[in-house]
Amino acid sequence: MVRRLINGFMGLLKMCGGQNPSDGEVTAKDGGDRGIFYELQELEIATDSFSDNNRLGHGGFGPVYKGLMPYGEEIAVKKLSVNSRQGSREFMNEIKLLLRIQHKNLVSLLGCCFHGPEKILVYEYLPNRSLDYFLFDKINPGSLNWYNRWRIIIGVARGLLYLHEEAPVRIIHRDIKASNILLDNDLNPKISDFGLARLFPGDGTHTNTFRISGTYGYMAPEYALHGLLSVKSDVFSFGVLILEIVCGRKNQNPRLGQEMADLLSYAWKMYQEGKILELVDQSLAGVYNRDEAATCFIIGLLCCQQITSNRPDMNAVHLMLSSDSFDLPKPGRPGLQGRRGGGFTGTSTGTGTGAGSRSLGLTGSEPNSFKSRRSGGGASGQNSLVEEYSRTSISMSSFAEGR
Repeated sequence: MVRRLINGFMGLLKMCGGQNPSDGEVTAKDGGDRGIFYELQELEIATDSFSDNNRLGHGGFGPVYKGLMPYGEEIAVKKLSVNSRQGSREFMNEIKLLLRIQHKNLVSLLGCCFHGPEKILVYEYLPNRSLDYFLFDKINPGSLNWYNRWRIIIGVARGLLYLHEEAPVRIIHRDIKASNILLDNDLNPKISDFGLARLFPGDGTHTNTFRISGTYGYMAPEYALHGLLSVKSDVFSFGVLILEIVCGRKNQNPRLGQEMADLLSYAWKMYQEGKILELVDQSLAGVYNRDEAATCFIIGLLCCQQITSNRPDMNAVHLMLSSDSFDLPKPGRPGLQGRRGGGFTGTSTGTGTGAGSRSLGLTGSEPNSFKSRRSGGGASGQNSLVEEYSRTSISMSSFAEGR
């Protein structure tokens, strides 16, 4: 098995433009000749024998540890669990994809290790761990101010746009969620955990899969119920993530009561009642840009539309987030069925027929009559004037009419 993995890996390395480690041309940062292959012993030394004290968390198929190499480089070491429901296929999948893609908003793969039954991936170390620690555990909550939340949303959007449209191959991540968004020293986001990702070649709009993998609460209904996978599946997950970032809470929280337990359905209710800004995270103490917050809520709901063709693609999402003038359509009812589950990464099977529709923009929604323009007020608690056609004026009028 290990020999097959190594041979397969060498084939992937050659295919992706890498070099044989014996050539010494793909090297670690210390300039050594090991290349991208690590020895198990050096990783054991770096992690203090995979000590619990160095454990950072648990990825899609095993625990992740912090390591310190002899030359001072900090690394993150992801170890495949022997009893993991995911295995060699996901391990090789992650290597294959990360060798072929590179973007500032994607985590970087440094190397790997094969030793007996041990299969290990080595990544760049990101000191701030993952976004969920800041959002849900409220670790150092003051650092996750509105400015940083806005930057994180835009950074994740850029990373997904790269995967869907700009990478050498189109990639569907399939597990976009807060725990898979890592943060560097400056709280810049990096999408991680590509074990479940799928290549999506050609110009097709969707594909059927009998192996449904992802995290309940983030999964698009057509994928969770019928196995229909497309880039719009990631768009749906991104919409849920936006709502979590702005609201500072998990998308499923039964302790909040029946009405508020499901964030997406509650956000839709508050949008219909024109009260959506009441959901902004209270830990911000009212210090946030209302224009940007309103825009995030609308984009979040648009990304979660029931009909896939009514969801924007990531190019349109990026334009909505970065452009000073963009028509913001009024969202319709979001897709709620098939999302509820145990809140864990799971695998099931599903069959079905249907068609998603890839769109460069948005269809099926009537745009607002006003053009949007972001006000320059920064972190402000004041509304912009309707006469200035600001994003707040558009968004607030949409809230009143969004029934």
